[in-house]
Amino acid sequence: MRIPSPSGARRARIEIIPLIDIMFFLLATFVMVSLSMVKNQGIPVRLPVATTSAAQDRKDYISITVSETGNYYFNKELVTIEEVSARLTALRARAEDPRIFINGDGRANFESIVSVLDETRKLGITKVAIETTRKP
Repeated sequence: MRIPSPSGARRARIEIIPLIDIMFFLLATFVMVSLSMVKNQGIPVRLPVATTSAAQDRKDYISITVSETGNYYFNKELVTIEEVSARLTALRARAEDPRIFINGDGRANFESIVSVLDETRKLGITKVAIETTRKP
């Protein structure tokens, strides 16, 4: 004679709610990590503040930085203004319409930033942006 168990017949179950929690945690982690992997080609400087600043497309660009001391950096590499001109000429020969971002320190000599802008205009490069931070 078979006596039934008071607990009844239990079958194994897969709990789905903890699995969903783990998947959302992993998704949030991957999103945060991918957002922090933005490639920055410029030297960190204190950018000037502007109320009309707008986000630009960061695909295939060259960064020219002018530091507070008047040093020039072409994609984080210290160069002179003559080397900036030579590199822009070589860039113009390779790419039909290159994108240039000028990072000028807010306390840098304005003439240094204008000289970089002048070099880009001499070569006919039209996609030039001066990086700023948004005024709160």
